[in-house]
Amino acid sequence: MGAPTKVGFIGLGKMGHGMAGRLLDAGFDVAVWNRNPAKADALISRGARRAATPAEAAHAADAIVTMVADDEASQAVWLGADGVATTAKVGAVAIECSTVSHQHALELAAALRARGLIYIDCPVTGLPDAAARGELTLLIGAEPNDLDAARPYLAPLGRTIRHFGPVGSGTVYKLINNLMGAIQIAGLAEGIAIAERAGLDMALVREAIAGSVVASPQVLRQAPRMIDRDFTNATFTAGLRHKDARYAIELAKALRLELPLSLAAVASYAHATDAAPDDDEAKIVEIVSKPRPRE
Repeated sequence: MGAPTKVGFIGLGKMGHGMAGRLLDAGFDVAVWNRNPAKADALISRGARRAATPAEAAHAADAIVTMVADDEASQAVWLGADGVATTAKVGAVAIECSTVSHQHALELAAALRARGLIYIDCPVTGLPDAAARGELTLLIGAEPNDLDAARPYLAPLGRTIRHFGPVGSGTVYKLINNLMGAIQIAGLAEGIAIAERAGLDMALVREAIAGSVVASPQVLRQAPRMIDRDFTNATFTAGLRHKDARYAIELAKALRLELPLSLAAVASYAHATDAAPDDDEAKIVEIVSKPRPRE
């Protein structure tokens, strides 16, 4: 039996940590890097190798997976001075799972392909507990042959693969998904603010929302947290929601679409991000609930 296939994993936030653990459990030789090295400790104890830089994590790897915050972080870990591209071998599979802008996905694909790597965009949907169980939905933009090359590394991460088309198309859908989430959460916060200010029985409001036609999984998860002001176990921050919605608006503008409802949601999350970017996204209810001064 040969040595285990090597994978470099970069970005060990709440999602990335679980995803890297799944690759370990699948028997891959996983080298991990995170900006805060302490976040790798639990994975090291499970058998991962600690890398000092993204370049070190990518050295001799057959696949490299990244799960970082935004375009700037993605650019740095792939193409920076100590980035993956400085050491990744020709033919390695580059899998970008971060939620980045559409333009960045296209530019990154071109840069990595020019260096001989196989690139797919693979943003994901699902919560951190789903990442740890390998139950994410993978939103793929790739050529069919490239997706086939990536499948062994994707299988431990998710049960569902949705292949939207060529590189960039997975990112397009992820931005749509997260923009719709921003609209739903901002709208829910405003509805709850009205109910509270009007003096409704909020236990009854919670029951009514849960049994209504607007009760999407997002609403079902966030409504009780907003009503109870229980923001423990946050899974997504205001800053990340704003970033994703902003990227979606940039794409819409490039497509010559005017989306007033989406713009309003972006503005709401811009306000929440200015107040506390690292707070739970559901805390937007506290901002919209503040009384306006009388005119």
